[in-house]
Amino acid sequence: MTVLSRLLPSRRSKPAEAVRPRTVVPVVRAKFDSAQTTPDNRRHWANADGLAPNAAVNPEVRRILRNRARYEVANNSYAKGIVLTLANDCVGTGPRLQMLTGSADANRRIEDAFDAWSQAVDLAAKLRTMRMARAESGEAFAVLTSNPGVDSPVTLDLKLIEPDQVTSPRMRVPRPGEVDGVVFDAAGNPVAYQVLKRHPGDSMFWRDNDPLAFDLVPAASVIHFFRPDRPGQWRGIPDITPALPLFAQLRRYTLAVIAAAETAADFAAVLYTEAPAHGEAEALEPMDMVELEKRLATVLPSGWKLGQIHAEQPATTYAEFKKEILNEIARCLNMPFNVAAGNSSGYNYASGRLDHQTYFKSIRVEQHHLRVAVLDRILRAWLDEAVLVEGLLPQPMREIGADTTHTWFWDGVEHVDPAKEASAQATRLANHTTTLAAEYARQGRDWEEELRQRAKETALMRELGLTPAQAAPAATSETDENEDEDDANDRTDAAALAA
Repeated sequence: MTVLSRLLPSRRSKPAEAVRPRTVVPVVRAKFDSAQTTPDNRRHWANADGLAPNAAVNPEVRRILRNRARYEVANNSYAKGIVLTLANDCVGTGPRLQMLTGSADANRRIEDAFDAWSQAVDLAAKLRTMRMARAESGEAFAVLTSNPGVDSPVTLDLKLIEPDQVTSPRMRVPRPGEVDGVVFDAAGNPVAYQVLKRHPGDSMFWRDNDPLAFDLVPAASVIHFFRPDRPGQWRGIPDITPALPLFAQLRRYTLAVIAAAETAADFAAVLYTEAPAHGEAEALEPMDMVELEKRLATVLPSGWKLGQIHAEQPATTYAEFKKEILNEIARCLNMPFNVAAGNSSGYNYASGRLDHQTYFKSIRVEQHHLRVAVLDRILRAWLDEAVLVEGLLPQPMREIGADTTHTWFWDGVEHVDPAKEASAQATRLANHTTTLAAEYARQGRDWEEELRQRAKETALMRELGLTPAQAAPAATSETDENEDEDDANDRTDAAALAA
């Protein structure tokens, strides 16, 4: 008998009808502390749920989050500054188009025409508004429309609308394939958006004959800018959602500090006695108020002493509390404390650069998202309109399948120490680990335009008989004076990091 026959049950021992399959009961041997529910953590995890992504961010939840985030941004100076800084750092003065087709002349014509149109519609300001809206409202919508008032041969325009207007308007259960105003096809692609004609918060909203009237806008004409945090999520929540309770705590603590100081200031002095009740020091009744004159010297009644209330309660820890809570608020936006607080007094050169690396990487991710979700779609729509304008684009661009290879330039990041950055840049160029295009792109500039400008300057210097050293501006001494101190700080910081 083989080993396998000994392990298998014998069919001859029992009738075939008596053999039943064994029920295997799984035994869970692994344990996770986070999966245990105990009296200590029961209340902490009480709100944890298994809702689907769109059920978790249902219209009512998003409405509450939008209203509270907008309230904080409108009334909290730190919240407003954080959102403004984020939009300014992401968009800056606006992206600049660089075409990469084989024709240099065609590239320049398209770039100049698109730049003129961008200025006419104030594209940079609208992109900053969209980035701010995503931070405080969770998402932003832009409708590609025609505007005869645009001072450009291409009358394409972006009409920004708030997420409150994109909703299922008939107070009914959404039909299959519809998620709060977004209509999908069988493959899960958005095909249309239901946009209310009037904002629900408009004072005239309920005075219309049909306040819930809406337009069904094709998805090809709508840009939906949001960040999905879960697979299958189709509507966004504010970026500052995790920080909303922290903003409230910061405000409460600030008010508590002010109240303590005001309470101490309201009582100029307190009279108290250690005499027993109904003793000799009963000249004053409890809670009596005594008016004092300025610069007055007086004698207290016998047995009474003079005391004063001090604002000791939270005042001594206020600065540290505010620093820590602002640091936690800014973390959900990948923003360092000194950027969120607008205060770098506690930073040195090395720590400032180290903290900014994560932030600038996050900014590059945000700019890539803007390019894919917004800018490339705008460019495609603009080219579709521009080819219809006679003489605006070169003839090769008006043909089917024309090459539209391109890239976008953003504002460069100013270096804390330009001298050190210039030295590092020269080293990279000398050992061929970078290119002029890459180095100019770091500064948000077009390398072709910069080289043409440099050629003009060189030609003019030769014409005037100047050398590059003579034409260069005089160097300032401020950098030289601080260079040794910065080098010493860098060495100290490097030693601390190594330790």
